[in-house]
Amino acid sequence: MLSASLMLVACGDRGGTEGAPQAGDTAVAKVDGKTVWASDVKREAVAQGLIGEGEPLDISSDLFRRVLDEVIDQKLLAAEAVERKLDKDPIAQKRLAAARERILGDMLVENVVSGAVNDNAIRGLYQEQLKLAKQSEEIKARQILVATEAEAQAIEKLLATGASFEALAMERSIDAATRFNGGDLGHFTTDVMPEAYAANLKTAKVGDIVGPFQTEGGWAILKVEDRRM
Repeated sequence: MLSASLMLVACGDRGGTEGAPQAGDTAVAKVDGKTVWASDVKREAVAQGLIGEGEPLDISSDLFRRVLDEVIDQKLLAAEAVERKLDKDPIAQKRLAAARERILGDMLVENVVSGAVNDNAIRGLYQEQLKLAKQSEEIKARQILVATEAEAQAIEKLLATGASFEALAMERSIDAATRFNGGDLGHFTTDVMPEAYAANLKTAKVGDIVGPFQTEGGWAILKVEDRRM
C-alpha cells in the first residue's frame, strides 16, 4: 500500500525542496511537490488517538505506513477540492475559519498558557472550556440544494414517499461541494453555518427532514443524521 502511495505522489513532484520543520525530521513522501514529514504522520496518529502525545512512532511500522497512506489521501483530496474551487464555497470558508480558530486556541494553550499560569487559572480555564463545549453542539446533516422553491417542494414530496435522500442529492442538488457525496455536510456547529441553516436546525431531531427553506444559494432541504456535544 505504501509503495503504491509513494508512486502516486511522485507523479506530482515538481522538484521543490523544503527544510525539515524540526531537527531530525524525516521526509517520507511528496504530494504535488510538497514534502510529507514523519512528524506530519505522527501528528495525525496522535490526533486519531492511535498513539499518545510524545510516544514514538517507528517509520518502518505497519501503523506508520497506514497513517501515511491516510495523510497522502487527505492531501490529494484537498488538492482536488481546491482545483474544483470548493474552498471558495461560503460554507467551506466558514468551516475552515472555525477550524483555524480552534487550532490557534489549542496552540495558545500548549505553547503559552500551560507554562505561564497558576493552578487556579488553569482550573478556571478548564471550567470555561467545559461551558463552551456544552454550547458547541455538533450536528451532522445532509443537504439537497436546488434553484427554486417549486423544485424543493417536488423533492420534499419524493422524500415523503421514501425516496433516498442521498440519491436525490446526487441527482438534483446544485451544491458542488456536497452533491457527489450524497449531500453530506459532515459534523458542524450552527455558529459556522449561514443564519438560515442555524435557525432551521435549532430544534431539529435526528432523522428529521428540515425545509425546504431559502438560502443565499437557493432552496435547501436537510436531513439530520446526528447531534452530539
